[in-house]
Parts: sequence; structure tokens; C-alpha cells
Amino acid sequence: MQREYLKKATLTSRSDASDVTRTVQGILDNIEAGGDAKALEYAAKFDNYEGDILLSADQIAAAAAAVPEKLKRDIEFAHENVRKFAEAQKQTLRDIEVEIVPGLIAGQKSIPVNAAGCYVPGGRYSHIASAIMTVTTAKVAGCNHIVACSPPRPGVGINPAIIYAAHICGADKILAMGGVQGVAAMTFGLFGLPKANILVGPGNQFVAEAKRILFGRVGIDMIAGPTDSLILADATADPMIVATDLVGQAEHGYNSPVWLVTDDRALAEEVMRLVPTLIDDLPEVNRENATAAWRDYAEVIVCPDRETMAATSDEYAPEHLTVMAADLDWWLDRLSCYGSLFLGEETTVAFGDKASGTNHVLPTSGAASYTGGLSVHKYMKIVTWQRATPEGARPVAEATARIARLEGMEGHARTADIRLRKFFPGENFDLSADA
Repeated sequence: MQREYLKKATLTSRSDASDVTRTVQGILDNIEAGGDAKALEYAAKFDNYEGDILLSADQIAAAAAAVPEKLKRDIEFAHENVRKFAEAQKQTLRDIEVEIVPGLIAGQKSIPVNAAGCYVPGGRYSHIASAIMTVTTAKVAGCNHIVACSPPRPGVGINPAIIYAAHICGADKILAMGGVQGVAAMTFGLFGLPKANILVGPGNQFVAEAKRILFGRVGIDMIAGPTDSLILADATADPMIVATDLVGQAEHGYNSPVWLVTDDRALAEEVMRLVPTLIDDLPEVNRENATAAWRDYAEVIVCPDRETMAATSDEYAPEHLTVMAADLDWWLDRLSCYGSLFLGEETTVAFGDKASGTNHVLPTSGAASYTGGLSVHKYMKIVTWQRATPEGARPVAEATARIARLEGMEGHARTADIRLRKFFPGENFDLSADA
């Protein structure tokens, strides 16, 4: 594939992978053995917090009172948008039944999991939007019990806006606990909580590793790495908007890749000129992240045509994909590997991150090549059922008996035999493997 790198990453999202497995496994083992008391020990150690773990109704009300009215309206606006989209997604799931052969009916049924654990980051940034994204979708799915878990700050507790968002979105309990200990508390059903059936939400490398280790015992949305974003832009794009969007995503973290793929060299060069200035203009904490991400992880790629641009994007399978190019319908039809797609300069990744309605919990590190992001569907079990009349069972039983014997599974075959003898007494069936 012909493409030119005007800027090549010196590191990738996997370059910084630390061996945290042993640490996380040890914490999980200790908490599972020691229960509530051990989880509280880790909360005191890592969160530097010894306040109430489960928030009371009065504490939730006090937190709500501390949130400015304008911010409340913004949270409610975002919640309503996410709820509407989640409800529309749920409508795509329907129970079905079909007659496979005469007399044999098979069906599909969608059942929400009972208990969902929603992790809401609250360290460097207070991820109010993550509370909205995870709790709202669980509520719309129909989960019977939803826990929102977020790390408290020393002497302060959970950010009041996170508490307010989790509460209005439908959390049944709010847990002031972060990191591995928070994930463990939801998984093991500590502090009187039901054991979570699924864990969702972003988190740091320790949270991600805890979810990876626990997967199988509980469901998870995905194993997330550093957030990443790619912009596809042609000569019609505004270089200032392109550069601003790249910087906006680079501020997530020092190891958050951002990529520009274009067929216009002049645009690429102008964006590369603008980005450092825009980074320098950020507040210091954001500037540090964006500087490192742009320096070490960013790439700028020039392609000969839009087909090569699209193929490059699909190869990278970005978490966030923005298109600022002519003929947006062509791009929508052509592109196939992304977590969420943003078409045109009228929308941007930050809209999806915060308030537009689509979910911001998305696949990273190329996982968009095989999976989508968090949705109502992640909380649903798609199960099947069947029933039959004796006549409907007859051809299935005959085929089952012969296939099972060919496989050497005589016990399976006999479960078919006994039904044929009961339903059709006196008839002879040739059920040998070589019949």
C-alpha cells in the first residue's frame, strides 16, 4: 500500500505495557479471601480514603445540592440523549420463533443480566460522562441492580457531579471505591451488594487488568487500552479544526495515539505546523499529556487517493474515527473498522464523548476490527429455546442418533433412540452410524 509518513510514531499503545498482572492478581486474591475488611484496607492504602463506602440517600442528596444548576441541566441533557439512543438500540433486539421443520419450533429470547457493575474513573479527570454512558445503558437494558463505582478523593469523596449523574441515570447503589478494590467489590458482592454479572466502564491499567483476569467469572464490555483517534481529511478540510481535534484527543493521556490520514500534503503540513502551538496553549496538566502523545505516538500519513486512505483507516481500526472530506456518504459506506464514526466537521469526538447520545465506551488498540463499543446489547443475554411435537422430533432424532454415533458419542445417540421408541412404538429405525 503506497503511503508516506510525514510523522511516524516512535511508540505504540503496547510499548508501555507493564507487567501488572501479578500485582492485580494478588490484590484480587486477598480481597476475595478477606472480604469487606480487606477491600477497606486497600481503599485506605490506594484511595487514601476512610469515609463511607456505600453512599446513603442523604449523601446523594447533599452531593446533588452541591452541583450547579447549569451543570445539572447539561448532565440531564446528555442523559436524555444517551437514553434515547439506547432505547432505539434495544428495539433492534426482538424475540423470535421459527418453525425449523414441521412440528419443531425454535426461538430466541433476549434477557438482561441481573446485576451490572459500572466503573467510573475519577482520578486525573472526573469522568461524569462515563457515569451517564454506563449506568443509562444498563438501566435501559433492564438490569435489576446497577452499581456505580468511582474512586473517592482523599477527605472529599466522589465528585458530586459523578454522584448526581449516576443517581439520575438509575444507579441503585453508589460505591466510593476505586481501582482493583472497587472492581473486586462489585465482582465478589462485597458490602451487601449482589455479585455483578458484568463489569463495564473505562479505567487505568490496573482496572483493565482486573477486568481481564476476572473475565469468565463475570462478563466485561472489553479490555481497554489507551484511547486513540484517527482523522481522515482531504483538501476540503479546515486545518485548524483538524489540528484542534487532534490536540483535543491527545490530552487524554501521554500514550493516547492520534493519527491524521490525508491525500493532501499541504493540509498535512499545515496541521503539523498548528498542533504544537495549540498544545502550548493548553493548561499545564493537559499540555503535558498532549505534548507526550503528539511527540511519541502521533502519526501523519499522506496517501495517493481516498481508497488508500480508507484502507489505512481500516487497518488501524481506530476507537474514534472522524471524516472531514467530500462525499461523506461514500465514506460511511466504505469504512468498516472503527468504534464510533464522526462524519463532517459539524460533529466531533468530544460530542460523542460527552453528550450526543452514542456511547463513549469503545474498543481501543485495534479491537474495532472485531467488536463494537458498549451498548444495550452488552447487558443482554441472547438465549435460544425449542419445543417439538413427536412428528417434528422424528427426523431430528434420527439425524442426531446417527451423527452422535459417528462421533463416538453413544450416550447422546441413546437420548434420541429412547424418544423414537416412545413416540413411535413398533417402528424400526436404522440408527447406526453407517446407515
